[in-house]
Amino acid sequence: MADFAKLARMNAPKPASFLAAEKAAFRYLEKSNPRTSNLDFLTYGVYELSGPVRSGALAHPSEESLLFCWKGAVAVTVNDQNYSLETYDVLYLPRGAAYSLEQSGGESKVIVCRAPAEKSHPVFHARWKEMSKDEKRIRHLKGKDVILMFDVGEPADKLIAGYTLFRPHQRSYPPHNHTDQEEIYIFTQGRGSMEVYADEESKCFVRSVNEGDAVTIPLLNYHPVFSQEEELHFIWCIAGNRYWVGDKNKDFMTGKVDKLTT
Repeated sequence: MADFAKLARMNAPKPASFLAAEKAAFRYLEKSNPRTSNLDFLTYGVYELSGPVRSGALAHPSEESLLFCWKGAVAVTVNDQNYSLETYDVLYLPRGAAYSLEQSGGESKVIVCRAPAEKSHPVFHARWKEMSKDEKRIRHLKGKDVILMFDVGEPADKLIAGYTLFRPHQRSYPPHNHTDQEEIYIFTQGRGSMEVYADEESKCFVRSVNEGDAVTIPLLNYHPVFSQEEELHFIWCIAGNRYWVGDKNKDFMTGKVDKLTT
């Protein structure tokens, strides 16, 4: 009570705020976490911003995170440093970093993927306009391109991530699985289909996928994707040992095998 009395003496009265039902808003939708999926590390959610809005302080005390600007443009403040995220930009947040999201108006969506981490690493801002034109970051495969937005050259405990852009009527080949990486695909543009299976006999996960859908990929599952009549874009985010399959196994790049394991 003493503190409130002191404030009342020091400050003039301030007006109240009316928060209409349709007022600009910020919210977080958690889509998947280790309790609701067969993944051990990855949590996936979406921040939605509507109108002129700024979030409160956010932090993940035991996790490192990646923010993917899916739609719109958002300003992110991390430990008092400011970063401007445009469409498809990616921002790495170290374990426990305090951050907030802000926009002046419009509608934005920011995807967040998180995984447990023991160490704290530097913030890293990957700008789509730069990365998508840097041949050192691009892997050209038949019918598609992979852009390594957060690669092994950037320090982290578990996370790596990027975008894959399929041209129309293409498929993932050869199918591959991982012994030491779990993964999530988050579809950001177009429509297609996806299979997830441990072996051909058990292939029961065959789904159509559309913009906004996501698929979790536990260890030892093959996970081919098929595009349809338009471009199909998706985020791939990995938690585990840090490598991209095509950099570790060149057969993935040449397509000279029917399937492979990393």
